[in-house]
Amino acid sequence: MARRATPGVDGLCLVDKPAGWTSHDVVAKARGLLGTSKVGHSGTLDPDATGLLLLGVGRGTRLLRYLVGLPKSYVGELVAGVETSTLDASGDVVALHPTDGVDLDRLREAARAFVGDIEQVPPMVSAIKVGGRRLHELAREGVEVERAPRPVTVTRFDVDATDDPTVFRVTVDCSSGTYVRSLVADLGRAVGSGAHLRGLRRTAVGPHGLAEAHPLDGAPAPALDACVAHLARIDLDAPEVARVRHGGRVDADRAVGDGPWAAFAPEGSLVAVLERRPDRLLGPAVVLAAAEGGPQVG
Repeated sequence: MARRATPGVDGLCLVDKPAGWTSHDVVAKARGLLGTSKVGHSGTLDPDATGLLLLGVGRGTRLLRYLVGLPKSYVGELVAGVETSTLDASGDVVALHPTDGVDLDRLREAARAFVGDIEQVPPMVSAIKVGGRRLHELAREGVEVERAPRPVTVTRFDVDATDDPTVFRVTVDCSSGTYVRSLVADLGRAVGSGAHLRGLRRTAVGPHGLAEAHPLDGAPAPALDACVAHLARIDLDAPEVARVRHGGRVDADRAVGDGPWAAFAPEGSLVAVLERRPDRLLGPAVVLAAAEGGPQVG
């Protein structure tokens, strides 16, 4: 039987995920707090990782597709001299190496090779499927399989010293799908000391920063416009709104860039997300019906 969600619960929630929670745990908790089963996220964080997790709520779940591929930023710590089974602090130690020759200058020089368009082998603890099985499921069974390298882009990989001469702070800006734990492990191998990642924290997803995030139980009401804050905007007149809501197309004269575009009604409500069609007109990829007392939830 359908139930009605809490009125006005529609849009994007920016949550500061605590350590020890899976992204699914956060979604499940949010469903209870917000009174709707329509909650999803735009990209997982490992259980031990903390930081920014974007939740789509109500009609916002239909817009998560435009958030999944956004670039991301992280901070964490590189622990030199210790390799682990998971490439981070949650795994078992598999190798120890001397760190006498590892210093900040050497790490910074080596890190330059990992900036730009690179190929990265996904870790065995990832959620990627190989032969119909997720890699982390195989890893728990002690099985390791060959993984094809995947193209990713790293635009920033900074290394800074800490009070511990074997621990270094790393700051990473990268494309969606980049594994920071693999970056850190690869950098450790490059300088001959091995390394693992500790204390990973996501600080940004696209235009959304950690400063906007809140603990799950203290998050403000979701905002639908926040789901499309990174998209170019098109303001429709009343006839265009009616046309778009029925799947019709509009002229592309006002369109800036390659799209997609967030289309708004004259009173300021988000109507749809438009994409360019083969005939060069703009057609709705997602149409957002007006909320009336909150969305229906099945």
